[in-house]
Amino acid sequence: MPRIPAVLRTAPAAAVALAGLAAGLTACTDASAGVPPGKTSVVASFYPMAWLAERVGGGDVFVRTLTRPGTEPHDLELTARQVANVEDADYAVYVRGVQPAVDDAVREHAEGRALDAASLVPKLPPPGETDDEEAHDGLRHREASYDPHIWLDPSRMATVATALGERLAAADPGRAAGYRERARSTAQALTGLDREFREGLATCARREIVTAHAAFGYLADRYRLRQIPVAGVDPSGEPSPKRLAELSRLVSSTGATTVFTETLASTRVAGALAREAGVRTAVLDPAEGVADGASGDYMTIMRQNLGALRPALECS
Repeated sequence: MPRIPAVLRTAPAAAVALAGLAAGLTACTDASAGVPPGKTSVVASFYPMAWLAERVGGGDVFVRTLTRPGTEPHDLELTARQVANVEDADYAVYVRGVQPAVDDAVREHAEGRALDAASLVPKLPPPGETDDEEAHDGLRHREASYDPHIWLDPSRMATVATALGERLAAADPGRAAGYRERARSTAQALTGLDREFREGLATCARREIVTAHAAFGYLADRYRLRQIPVAGVDPSGEPSPKRLAELSRLVSSTGATTVFTETLASTRVAGALAREAGVRTAVLDPAEGVADGASGDYMTIMRQNLGALRPALECS
């Protein structure tokens, strides 16, 4: 497909995908690889956007992800070649507020042909879990006035999928039917996932979830849970000893049985809190990335999360 004129490249597009996860598909993290003839080139910031882009774009797009499998996306720094990929892509798809380096690259090199998925859905205010400067440092650097973790609500992801299909259809009308059909199918699957969460978390003995960092605000809001984060929006932030003591008391007062750790971030602080409070740990995956060789996809990760939440909250 010929390069899309700038006037048409205001649509979202999308991003890498790992339809089977890390390694396989048309998704590519090698910045030196060329775009196959006839493909619309897309650059995606990190895994959730890549997965969505691949699902909706299908074989009509070639996507590169800026965040390699198995790496913590909040820590991303872009190489000069990756910045050039952002500049050269027909589309860039990202979530503003998650990765400062990507926000900067899009602002400087892809203005007018990038989709900020957060702009499509209602947003929550930034988490107010602590007064610690450390915990909020990452959020200040992101210059976001909202919680950016929108992908942890399947219903919001369904909205993004639908919008993405329409934008791709408008930009590439010759293949519009395919984009719309894949978007419809993806949104339908995400709506079904949302229903599984609503039903699975409808009747539980408790509603508090103690998480490694403040990634689960949208999930908590959607399913009437209360998030108690150990760190702030950036999982590399560490709470002060005073904050840890407060959290230990809070865990005890709520009767929580579990402190949730993550797949791509250190478990040291959350593990220390669990030991101090005398509770167990379990994994609640923020679906920000996947490890090399992982099997499954976004849907698999989210269903595993539901499977971890139900026993921790004693749901019937």
